Amino acid sequence: MEDYAYILDYLPRGRPDQARSKEPLAYAVGERNFVLLELVPKSDAALLVGDRVHVGKEPALKDKIDHVRGRVRFEDITHAAQSELRPVIEQIVRADESRFVEFFNTAGPITTRMHMLELLPGLGKKLMWAILDERKRGKFQSLTDLDTRVKALHQPQKLLAHRIEMEITGTHEKYHLFAQPFVEREEGRGPGPPRGMR
Repeated sequence: MEDYAYILDYLPRGRPDQARSKEPLAYAVGERNFVLLELVPKSDAALLVGDRVHVGKEPALKDKIDHVRGRVRFEDITHAAQSELRPVIEQIVRADESRFVEFFNTAGPITTRMHMLELLPGLGKKLMWAILDERKRGKFQSLTDLDTRVKALHQPQKLLAHRIEMEITGTHEKYHLFAQPFVEREEGRGPGPPRGMR
């Protein structure tokens, strides 16, 4: 599901509200699919919010994480992890900037009345057309280039982070541009359908 994740909260003695275990625990958001994960760090690991850790299947790369307990919902993570979610998502967007610039360079219509760009919070038709018109003059090279060329668009990384946070926290989002939706597993069935827009 994810090879790398970014730490949202680290509890070296486990959650105080869970008596079952006092083993170290961490909450993280996946780098690629933005899934929320509950992790068990190694006993000697020292983790900070925003640390990038390996959570994939290659044991040789797991220097800080012992294993992944599983995927969790937004309401299951700590309040501290919830409050760190958007800043950490912004960190991921900045670290993988080309991926998100490509979104602005290739985003297209979803229906005859709605464009993918309009799913970004606060981005209406006027701003959408400004981005599309500027894109015809040449591909955007960076988020700074996008910000400079489309004057009314301020800090696109914040719009992206807000949209991703909405997809993670909202259970009623119809379209998922970036985050894999959380789907309950039914007995005898696999994990749910793939994300809507990816």
